[in-house]
Amino acid sequence: MNNLVDVAIEYGPTLLGGLKVSLTLTILSLALGLPIGLLFSFGVTAKNKAFRYISVFFVEVGRGAPALVLLQLMYYGLPNANITLSSMASACLALTWTTAAYSAELIRGGMQSVPSGEIEGSHALGMSYRDCLRFVVIPQGLRIALPSLMGFAVLLFQATSLAYSVAVPELMSQAYSIGSSTFQYLPVFIVAGLLYAAISIPATWLSVGAERLLSRHL
Repeated sequence: MNNLVDVAIEYGPTLLGGLKVSLTLTILSLALGLPIGLLFSFGVTAKNKAFRYISVFFVEVGRGAPALVLLQLMYYGLPNANITLSSMASACLALTWTTAAYSAELIRGGMQSVPSGEIEGSHALGMSYRDCLRFVVIPQGLRIALPSLMGFAVLLFQATSLAYSVAVPELMSQAYSIGSSTFQYLPVFIVAGLLYAAISIPATWLSVGAERLLSRHL
């Protein structure tokens, strides 16, 4: 126990710095991936074949390929095509792809859950198809999908630990580096796990609470 406390005190600032990188990577991936996911949610059912095929390709590959494979592809694969990205940019691009793919299906499911009566009512009021999407389908669909999107955000935060494989100095990378230099792997990884839990558990409770709250009004 004393060893654990000593590790937390001595290496806490370094681990917190890694946690900051993990949170930054999560926020960037969500900020970029969610709007693309919204676009793909329309694309997978679009009448335009080119748009539909492109959307289906990115969604299916993003969901079917492990995040670790996408990370390796961006960091080690793109240089073969004369495209070289930093480790942080590679990780952000890979996790953005994953976010866009999964959020596209979550958002599409949310929009398909909008009661047909709401849509029929908007048409009866003379709304155009575009206005119906803007003011009825998209807002209510996102509201329905919100708890699932929040749950996915927690999983994405945990998935940032994979970025250590491409040399991003996130929490897991810092923990492994400290363990390698001190050989105190057990206490270091326990502290790192507690830091992950300090973010993940409250965020999970928040998503469950949001689901219960929103279910009362659906």
